[in-house]
Amino acid sequence: MKTLLCSLVLFALPFLSSAQTSLENNPWPEIRKERIEQLLPDAMRAADVDAWLIICRENANDPLAKHIGCENAGKTAVFLFYFDDNNFHSKAFSPIGEATALADNKVLQEVVAVARDASAIQMAGTFLQSLELQGIAINSFSDNPQADGLSHSQYVKLTESLGATLNAKLVSSERLVYEWLAVKLPAEVEIMRKAAALTAQWQVEAYAQIVPGKTTDAEVAAFLKQKMKDAGVTDAWAPDQNPNVVSGTDRGHSHATNRVIQAGDVIQTDFGIRVYDKWVTDIQRFAYVLKPGETSPPKDIAYYWESAKQGRDAAFDAMEPGATGQSVDAAQREVMQATRSRPVMWSTGHPVGYVAHDSGPAFSDGLSETPRAEAMRPLKPGMTFAFDGFHSWLLDSGQPKTISVEEMVVITENGAEYLIPPQLDLVLIRSK
Repeated sequence: MKTLLCSLVLFALPFLSSAQTSLENNPWPEIRKERIEQLLPDAMRAADVDAWLIICRENANDPLAKHIGCENAGKTAVFLFYFDDNNFHSKAFSPIGEATALADNKVLQEVVAVARDASAIQMAGTFLQSLELQGIAINSFSDNPQADGLSHSQYVKLTESLGATLNAKLVSSERLVYEWLAVKLPAEVEIMRKAAALTAQWQVEAYAQIVPGKTTDAEVAAFLKQKMKDAGVTDAWAPDQNPNVVSGTDRGHSHATNRVIQAGDVIQTDFGIRVYDKWVTDIQRFAYVLKPGETSPPKDIAYYWESAKQGRDAAFDAMEPGATGQSVDAAQREVMQATRSRPVMWSTGHPVGYVAHDSGPAFSDGLSETPRAEAMRPLKPGMTFAFDGFHSWLLDSGQPKTISVEEMVVITENGAEYLIPPQLDLVLIRSK
């Protein structure tokens, strides 16, 4: 049975202050340690690798540096996660200048100090040669930016240190990173739940500021930017495109323009925040600007809205452990066809968590005979997604307009659960 939260509760959010990044208030260090100890071994087994090697350095660090504890690397450091006699181990070869502080953080089980005239990569290579390993994952050979942080110069030095036998066992970390990042701990889901409630509430507050015929899309976006600044949170994606407020035709991922909002407009706000400099949200809320004399949306707009919700509900009902992203997308596409929606270029949904488009299954390729691998991998409990209910039509100008009401969910043992209650009705804005 699906779980649907029935009322919007605004939580007391501990990150609503300039102290959000302080060590005593930031839950990330403990959550990170728990993720390494509890989730990473399973991810490595799912990826069928015995070891994972990440090289870190100052100024051009690996995208996953904060996830493993090497965000403060100076000179080159090597982090290793590996199985030995079926036991999971974590080990870092760190320049001596950072080794003490790294050990104090207790992220890994062991920190080996590397002298200034020695090479962490060479020491790691020598150590790996002492183990019996079948597969060594490295952050390379991948289209996923989160699993492709190894530079060419680092790769050359690494292969020189490993030798031919171990080089033949190097594989991409793409599957491992996919398995590890896609699943969130319960504590992380709760943080995202609170942040999602705030994201949606601010959008409703922004709509309350609109004066039809005067307010521009950019001014609505500026209101949300100020809310973020006041709360001490940051952007979930590119700042110039967050939030994206669109009262006219579809603009995809874009910046808000100086278009003046008019009576009869359907307004889309796509908005996300980042809390603790780690977790992000991705929520859309829609409004309709009533024309003079209207007390509710006209029949065509009401039909488009109800059709979008119907697609959202179909996608939601298709989410359960073992289902594929393709099946979720297919459920939505069937509703779009039945309600005579124009086709849209966007996927039904995507993983969300550490970035707006995170690693994990993609809700896409529902009508494809050759779906992407990401669309065919199973959903698992703990995975978090943002997904849309679509309905698209043509405006009187002949340009496309799409309702893409976007919500966030977590997969549970029993199905899907909304992080916050979904939008049920259009926000109505009266013309003055």
